[in-house]
Amino acid sequence: MTPAARFTQIALAAIPPVMLTLAIPFVNREEPRILGFPFLLAWMVFWVAVTPLFLLAANRYGRST
Repeated sequence: MTPAARFTQIALAAIPPVMLTLAIPFVNREEPRILGFPFLLAWMVFWVAVTPLFLLAANRYGRST
């Protein structure tokens, strides 16, 4: 695997944890509400739900190169 491919794989896998931890100060608000949930809770649920997609993409990208 080339270093560029390895970097891309690590970057894809690192996006969800970064969005769940470092973006909290920017999304910590009650309004707008999404499906009745405060925005912060909806943000966390969204990133927890899409994390497997990012990990799958990182895995597939690693296999293709």
